[in-house]
Amino acid sequence: MHKNSKTWKAAALALALISAPAAFAQAQSTTTGSDLNAVTTAVPILTVGPDSRAAALGDAGVALSPDANSSYWNPAKLGFVENDLSVAFSYSPWLRNIVDDMSLNYLSGYKKLNETSAISLSLMYFDLGEIQFIDINQNPLQNYNPKEYAVTVSYGQALSENFSLGISARFIHSNLAGDVNVSGSNTESQPGNTAAVDVGVYYNRDLSQNLNLAFGANISNIGGKIAYSENEDKSFLPTNLKVGTAVKYNLDAYNSLTFLLDANKLLVPSPGADTDQSVVSGIFSSFGDAEGGGSEELKEVNLSAGVEYWYNELFAARAGYFYEHPDKGGRKYFSTGLGIRYQKFGLDAAYLIPNDQSNPLADTWRFTLALNLD
Repeated sequence: MHKNSKTWKAAALALALISAPAAFAQAQSTTTGSDLNAVTTAVPILTVGPDSRAAALGDAGVALSPDANSSYWNPAKLGFVENDLSVAFSYSPWLRNIVDDMSLNYLSGYKKLNETSAISLSLMYFDLGEIQFIDINQNPLQNYNPKEYAVTVSYGQALSENFSLGISARFIHSNLAGDVNVSGSNTESQPGNTAAVDVGVYYNRDLSQNLNLAFGANISNIGGKIAYSENEDKSFLPTNLKVGTAVKYNLDAYNSLTFLLDANKLLVPSPGADTDQSVVSGIFSSFGDAEGGGSEELKEVNLSAGVEYWYNELFAARAGYFYEHPDKGGRKYFSTGLGIRYQKFGLDAAYLIPNDQSNPLADTWRFTLALNLD
C-alpha cells in the first residue's frame, strides 16, 4: 500500500506514539498547559500487554492465574501451570484511528517438564505497516516497513506448594528505518539488536475453601542499551518493575470473582537525570533521581486494576482500568472483555476505552486463541 505525503505524516505520528508513549500527552500538554515530564525508552512496545485476558483487566497480570501467556507477565507463574501443554496466539490491530496496517502479534506457549516446573517460548512481533520516508526537503526516498520483534525463552520452578521463581532470556530486534537516510545527514540508520532478561517471583495460597490469595513481582527487560546508528547515543530498554496481587473468591461451585491490582515503574533514569550511566546504575538510581523528588517518583508509578468473573470455568467476563499520571504520559483507559472455554480451546477478546475518545488508542481490540492439552 502506497502512502501519500499526508498519510505518511499520519504513519510517522503513529511511529512516534509507539516509540514514545508520551507523545500524545505532549500534544495535549501544549493545549492544556500541563507540565509533561514523561520517562521515555527505546522499544516501548515491550511494555504493551499482548494478550486479551490481561488487556481486559487494565493490563493487570503479574499475579493473575497462570496460562499460556504467563511468561510475559511473570515467568515464575510457570511453576504452577495446570495443563501439560498450552499454546496461544494473540492479535491486535494497532492505532487503527491513525493508520490501517499496523498490528501487534504474539505467539506463546509452554510445556511442563514435571509437576513443579515448565518451560516457555514466545514471539512478539510488531508490524508498523508501510511508510514512505521523505528527506528534509520533502522529497520521497523510499517505502519501508518498520518492524520490531522479541523472542523469549522462559523457565519457572515451584520451590514449595505456594512459592515459585522464574527467569526469562530475550533477544530483541528493532528495525525502524532500515538503512534509509531519513534526516538528510551522512548518518544512515541501522537496526538495533540487544538482549535482556526477566526475573520474577510468585506466591499463591488458599486462605480458605473459597478464598485464594496470590502475589507476584517481575522485573522485565534488564538488558543492554540500543542504538539505531553508529553515531547515536544508546537508549535504555524499558526495564520495568511490576508488583501486584490477585484475590479469588469462589461464590459457589460454579461462580467465582477475582480482583487484581498491579503497580508498574520504569527502572530507567528520569527526565533530566544522567543517561550515560550503566543499566544497573540506572535501575538503582531510578528510585530517587526525579527532579521533583519523592512526589515525582510516585507519579512515575502506573496503576492497573481489574475484576474477572468465571462461570464454571467455561465463560468469563472482565473489566479493568489503567492509570498513568498526566505529567508522565497521561494514558487513562477502561478495558473490558469476554472469554470462553470449550474442551481444549479458548477464545478471549478485549476492548480498550480511553477517557478521551480523541486518544489514538481508542477502539483498540485484542483477540487471543488458545489450545490447552492435558
